[in-house]
Amino acid sequence: MLNINNIEVVYLNSILVLRGVSLEVPDGGIRALLGANGAGKTTTLKAISGLLKTEEGKVTDGTIEFNGTRVHNLPVEETVRLGITQAMEGRKSFEHLTVEENLKVGACITKDRRQVKKDIEMAYTYFPKLRGMSNRITGYLSGGEQQMLVVGRCMMSHPKIMLLDEPSLGLAPFLIEQIFNIVKALHRKERYSFLLVEQNALAALDVAEYAYVMENGRIVLDGPSEKLSENEDVREFYFGLSEFGEKKSYRDVKHYKRRKRWLA
Repeated sequence: MLNINNIEVVYLNSILVLRGVSLEVPDGGIRALLGANGAGKTTTLKAISGLLKTEEGKVTDGTIEFNGTRVHNLPVEETVRLGITQAMEGRKSFEHLTVEENLKVGACITKDRRQVKKDIEMAYTYFPKLRGMSNRITGYLSGGEQQMLVVGRCMMSHPKIMLLDEPSLGLAPFLIEQIFNIVKALHRKERYSFLLVEQNALAALDVAEYAYVMENGRIVLDGPSEKLSENEDVREFYFGLSEFGEKKSYRDVKHYKRRKRWLA
């Protein structure tokens, strides 16, 4: 479904951020993209969705194809029509609008009002807490409620693939579990595909069947989630565990020691 082939991304015609990034998301699949802050994960998502242009960034080499169509030079509204939506990091919402008005914004490409009402009802079915807040100003919602709203707003455009950028950021553990359970439900029932950017590697590897590890604008490791969960480097850097399963301090693991065999 989504094929990223050896792309490079440059900001302001001078700052090279992504270097030869390649990854795939199959139809109906869930892929995770892991990495530390500044690794290039969010830039990768923006290159797919078309949001790079809003930040004076562009794909200067390689290709991004979605169901056979090249999308890396398309405007955002065209990528949405093709079935790509992005839930941005930081739970970006229109804080002065109500919950239901935010959902309607997500339906901007749907002209049938009856369909919009059905889609709002579907969003409330997956996020029942939002139903009782439909007339509440979004700026007064909690972080978890805003994250639910952002995902619900993405659903309104009937996406084929949803790009989720740090959906667990700043949320309590029980809310993280709730959000990822909904991702699993959307994947199972609605057949959405997902590309999930996360620093919470444990949660990401639990929901995704395959993952990529990014470092300094490059993919340095990829494989089935179960296999990556057993990788000593991933366990040490992302889980804070030693090779014997013992918990390590942040000071011990703050430097990513990528082993040479990764590049073999």
